[in-house]
Amino acid sequence: MDIAEEKHPGAHTFKLRGRLDSNTSLAFEQRLFEAITSGAKHVIIDFKELDYISSAGLRVILKATKALKREEGKILLCAMQDYVKEVFEIAGFDAFLPIVPTLDEALRAV
Repeated sequence: MDIAEEKHPGAHTFKLRGRLDSNTSLAFEQRLFEAITSGAKHVIIDFKELDYISSAGLRVILKATKALKREEGKILLCAMQDYVKEVFEIAGFDAFLPIVPTLDEALRAV
């Protein structure tokens, strides 16, 4: 999996490409928590080029959501493929995580 990071005014974005699974989730978790401990309060994860997410990937996102909530921050998810979005819906994550259609909309929402 490839992870591209960008800092925007008010948000830190992660663009994921490939598969977020048990083999790649640890690297993503490390990068995500480096950003959070460095002061990122609003994190946007762009799923436009993500092909697959497993329960290990969901666990990283849940852990980050809890950490950001403690810091009065938030996480936004965007640009999901239908099959990735379905995983979030089945897991019930769409009930507490905002999912928006595009990165631009996510940036406007922070």
